[in-house]
Amino acid sequence: MSAPARSAAVATFVVFGINGLAFASWAARIPAATRILGLSAGEMGSVLLTGAAGSVLALPLSGRIVSRIGTANTVRSGGLAAAAGGIIISTALLLASVPLTALGLFCFGVGIGLWDVAQNIEGAEVERRLARTVMPQFHAAFSGGAFVGALLGAALSGLGVGLPVHLLGIAAVVMVLVFVATRFYLADRPHAAAVHATAEARPRGTNAWKESRTLMIGLVVLGAALTEGAANDWIAKATVDGLQSSESTGAVMFAVFVASMTTFRLLGGKFIDRFGRVPVLYASLAAALAGLVLFVLGPGIWWAGLGAVFWGAGAALGFPMGMSAAADDPARAASRVSVVSTVGYVAFLAGPPLLGFLGDHFTIRHALLAIGIAIVASLLTAPAARPLPDSQLLVPRNRTDPVP
Repeated sequence: MSAPARSAAVATFVVFGINGLAFASWAARIPAATRILGLSAGEMGSVLLTGAAGSVLALPLSGRIVSRIGTANTVRSGGLAAAAGGIIISTALLLASVPLTALGLFCFGVGIGLWDVAQNIEGAEVERRLARTVMPQFHAAFSGGAFVGALLGAALSGLGVGLPVHLLGIAAVVMVLVFVATRFYLADRPHAAAVHATAEARPRGTNAWKESRTLMIGLVVLGAALTEGAANDWIAKATVDGLQSSESTGAVMFAVFVASMTTFRLLGGKFIDRFGRVPVLYASLAAALAGLVLFVLGPGIWWAGLGAVFWGAGAALGFPMGMSAAADDPARAASRVSVVSTVGYVAFLAGPPLLGFLGDHFTIRHALLAIGIAIVASLLTAPAARPLPDSQLLVPRNRTDPVP
């Protein structure tokens, strides 16, 4: 293992963690923002949709941006845009302005979209350099950062610290740590070369968006991402509204979900190496479905908490396994990771606001049952995540490469 690869692995771990911290700092306190703005669940869903729109616009462009300016500069640009969005949101909440909040969320969404795709491309490259399965650990860093962000949100809410002050502090942390950590990324030139090699190697007229395996992996990730994203946006509010709990309790419920997801992401590599991607995917999706049903239909707060544990465990590995599956062939990894990330993050960001509209009719807690449809779809397409055989690789697999 080379020193640059080790340094890049640590830097990638940190960047994923900061991303989770930034996202959860907002998600854990959505109930407070809803109250400040005086909105219903459906109206808040409309506001959240502007953030999703920003990411949806940025995601398809992220692969090209990475090929032009490199993963490090793309992450920096995304972090800067997300921090600017946080500052705008803080100002909007002080003014109780819904339009300004929507603008801030749009900027935040653009930043998160660029940042997420770039960090996953970097993570796939680092995983190849290390020749072992580490993508779940990077996503565990995201979950760990989200866990810290959720606990921070609960603590600040309990202490009566205003959401605008909270978001301003997070924006400052993001700008500093992102610019420092990305200094240790792998050199940009290999990424640009990989993108160029991909274009030269594949048959003329084909692209990753037309590959059935890549799209099916995208469907697997779509279900996993919606399962995770819905919890990020709504588990706190579903606890507050559906179980008549305080905002602090809602933030703690979110932290329980994230803690479970983080734990299983840290341990997931061993399960994947031992049992393979597809069996672990089946087990994960089944656990997510069981946890979701228990959270929604459980008779009290403790049953809902147990459901959150299973929900978090089930949501842990689908997304990172999808990234690894998309990156099986180094020559095509950049374009495929970009496609799968785009599909996943569309669900991650656009799905939860749509649940808000359902929440106006069925309560947000019961609206979460709609996620089960996506989980079933992911179960049906899980076999697509099987590793590619050597005969289908443009770049031969090293003997030390992980074949989960």
